Amino acid sequence: MRHLLKALLLSLIVPMAAQAAEDSANPTKLKIGLLPGESAPTVMRLNEPLRAYLEKALSMPVEMSVGANYAATSEALRFGRIDIAYLGPVTYILQSRKVQLEPFARPSHAVVGPTFQAVVIVPADSTAQTLKDLKGKEVAFGDPASTSGTWVPRYMLADAGLVSGRDYTLRVLGAHDAVALAVAGKKVAAGGLSGPVYERLLKEGKIDSKAVRVLSYSPAIPEYMWVFREGLSPEMKEKIRKAFIGVTDPEALKVFRAESFIPAVDSDVDRVRNWISTIERDHPEDAVVKAK
Repeated sequence: MRHLLKALLLSLIVPMAAQAAEDSANPTKLKIGLLPGESAPTVMRLNEPLRAYLEKALSMPVEMSVGANYAATSEALRFGRIDIAYLGPVTYILQSRKVQLEPFARPSHAVVGPTFQAVVIVPADSTAQTLKDLKGKEVAFGDPASTSGTWVPRYMLADAGLVSGRDYTLRVLGAHDAVALAVAGKKVAAGGLSGPVYERLLKEGKIDSKAVRVLSYSPAIPEYMWVFREGLSPEMKEKIRKAFIGVTDPEALKVFRAESFIPAVDSDVDRVRNWISTIERDHPEDAVVKAK
């Protein structure tokens, strides 16, 4: 009787598991994860045209969510709670140390192609003329896993000979707009953030252009990448890939300041791996802390 019950249970469980795997490989609703570079309502509003485009192009419901922090978005991708995510190079690299991720598209811009820059800004009347002048000061950064909001500005300072904790105090504020506001309000001596976000905040009047100035621009940073979670079927991935590469709607591309999306591969972010190594050389614990 016991063997009969086991056989009966297996006959029920195996088809259910197979169906669950099939549903996971070919979801009927596409779940997109976005990073909280700014407040969640702002991120959702700016990305709504893309969501609407994808819903039409894929002929399926498309749902967006914004993680509580960068790690939350990448962990949701890792555990299959979302299907694709828009990850910065650092977030992608650190998460890829734990799970197989597949980048498939990235924005490309006029003149500079698939790159952008970070900036370190200071109050307009700051006496600082170079990054070296920030020695002994408090410098604000965004999310600990942010490429342009933390890692690249820290690399810029390290390249100038300044190491956090030794030469300057690192203050984590969580988002690009929070950093800009802190600098404009003279609550910190300087701050690192995304150059495109900084320009948009100025354009929208969120920060006073007379209150801040750029102290230094970063080298060109490989653009953020759209990334698949593990487990999607090849057919589903190809359908999503084609939808992104085929975007021509100016409104859907606007938040990315992009002319188009182009294919992305892992090696696109090799330059950032070298920058990460520079930071980890001085702070090896960051490799563990920021990847959580």
